[in-house]
Amino acid sequence: MDVLKEHLVNSLKGGQASVPVEQALKNITPSLRNVKSNEKLHTIWQELEHLRITQEDILQYMINPDWVSPKWPDGYWPQHVEKLTDQIWDSTYAGFFNDLNSVIDLTQNPELNILEIIPHAKIHTYLREITIIIEHNAYHIGKIIDIRKALGDW
Repeated sequence: MDVLKEHLVNSLKGGQASVPVEQALKNITPSLRNVKSNEKLHTIWQELEHLRITQEDILQYMINPDWVSPKWPDGYWPQHVEKLTDQIWDSTYAGFFNDLNSVIDLTQNPELNILEIIPHAKIHTYLREITIIIEHNAYHIGKIIDIRKALGDW
């Protein structure tokens, strides 16, 4: 089980088959955080805020039997903000990494059997939820990189 947990933690951190999230977000030109590279796409901030919201939802689903998920799909995507302040960006950034570290801590918990069904969930295992976070984060980190490339900021 320890080897499986180690693999999961490495994948949560990124760099296995995708760019680590820290690298994808490193040195973003602040003025481009809220710019759409294409009218049909999201901004870098919207992608990161979507990651934060979704990751928080899955984490809370695993640990909090009273958690109520956002309404699908609108509750998982932020609306466009006209002026993205450093405070908004920093809150999103910190929230994402705080929850990511909580998922890593949960995964590494020696008392947690990740193959068990989450008691209050009745049908899903911890492994399933952690894997969804890994897949979802990798997908949207790739989108962030593509947006940065399209904006000439990669």
